[in-house]
Parts: sequence; C-alpha cells; structure tokens
Amino acid sequence: MRAILLALVIGVIGTNADAESGAMTVELNKLEPRNGSCLAYLVLENDVGVRFETFRLDLVMFDTDGIIARRLALEAGPLEEGKTAVKMFDITDLPCQDLGRVLLNEVIDCEAGDGTAPDCTAYTHVTARTEVPFIK
Repeated sequence: MRAILLALVIGVIGTNADAESGAMTVELNKLEPRNGSCLAYLVLENDVGVRFETFRLDLVMFDTDGIIARRLALEAGPLEEGKTAVKMFDITDLPCQDLGRVLLNEVIDCEAGDGTAPDCTAYTHVTARTEVPFIK
C-alpha cells in the first residue's frame, strides 16, 4: 500500500512539474523577399497551459554588420492553449539578404485569458529554421 501511495505522489509531482515547465516557442520559420523589404514568418507554439488574449513581442532586427536596422512591436495574440499559430510581418526597407539576426528583446505585453499577466519573457524560447539567427 505504501508503494502505491508513493507512486501516486510521484506521479502527481511529475504532472505538476510538467505543467510548470510549459513554454511558448517562437520560431523564425521563413524569410521571403518582397519589393526591397523582407516578409518574416513566425511559428508560435503555445504549450504554456493557458490561452493568451495578448502576446506582444519587441523585435529588433540587425543588419549583417551588427547595426540595429529596425525595431518593431508585433502583436501575436490571441494564442489558444495547446495551439500552433503562424504570424507574418514586414521588415520594411530591409532586404532579407541584409538581415543579419533578429532579437526577441522581450515580450512587452502578455495577458492570459483569466486576466493574469505572467512573466512571458522568462518562458518564451526562440528558434530559427532560417540562416538568420533568432536570439533572445
């Protein structure tokens, strides 16, 4: 009986730890040249365990010399719990070939469906499928 109780307790602790370790993954998936600008595609995977009404990213684009070329705020919400979403944005007057890297400076605003505003920057992870690095 003691072994069964211990297994149940360990199972509950493991489940809670998994829920707390959920993450928001933001992937720079594709860059597409467009009339002297660059169209960027982000893939967001919400494995946090809550729906987000707002999820606003502060993005900074650097040119190939490492100089800040653009900065923009991108609203990516609403984001459903357990859902993958694609967001696109234009990087105006910066051709894709001149883009050196993209920085997620911070998540400047996020509000869960229940009205709470957690520290979204802390559990947001970035990845890139492009040759252009996406960093945090």
